[in-house]
Amino acid sequence: MLLAVPLVIAVVGPWFVGEVERGRAFVDRGVLGTDFVGRDVLELVLGGGRSVVGIALVATGVSYAVGVPLALVAAMARRRWLDEVVMRPLDVVLAVPSLLVLILVAGIAPRGYGTVVVVVAVVTVPDLVRVVRAAALEVASRPALEAMRLQGETRRRLAFGYVVPAVAPTLVADLGVRITTSLYLVASAGFLGVGVAPDAADWAVMVDRNQAGLFLIPSAVVVPALLIIAWSVGVNLVFDRAVRR
Repeated sequence: MLLAVPLVIAVVGPWFVGEVERGRAFVDRGVLGTDFVGRDVLELVLGGGRSVVGIALVATGVSYAVGVPLALVAAMARRRWLDEVVMRPLDVVLAVPSLLVLILVAGIAPRGYGTVVVVVAVVTVPDLVRVVRAAALEVASRPALEAMRLQGETRRRLAFGYVVPAVAPTLVADLGVRITTSLYLVASAGFLGVGVAPDAADWAVMVDRNQAGLFLIPSAVVVPALLIIAWSVGVNLVFDRAVRR
């Protein structure tokens, strides 16, 4: 239920939103009142989830598309130097705080969803690679894998036919955390104005821009904040249940 509500609103909500008109700011008009530029909060809530949820999912997908192969290369490397070449640059990126990366990007990069996806992927890939590599190292050292090598199996088949299925529980558990982390970074990017315009219909932007009217129209801040929290908690609960199964 926690995951279903924000997901349904994010997917279906924009279909029920027309052209949003502007009026007086922070007045009790409509169901949830108006925001800092006089737009109907309910319409913004219905139309503001697709960007937050969508970008978080796309960024997570990009992170896995890049991180999992790198982790497999490092874990299955038979030469120590190859593991070092993969992991040491990632350690440097991992040492830089994610919010610092967002602040730097906000000052030099063009605003847009593509920028946010790239930044989130760059920030999350190093940690993902370390987690998957740690799980895959034990699998890569098993006698069964060595026997498959001697039988002439290709590296691709060994990696994706044996190692990946063996570490699948770790991947599933990490996926829930990774989506939540991506959502946090996407929301932070919205606060900093990296991904969307300062007055965009976006849950993260709504939380940030409507703080001045928190005691006038609290729904303009509380409702999108609760939807973001529900999405984060719901994702982790779903993947925790998947791991147990």
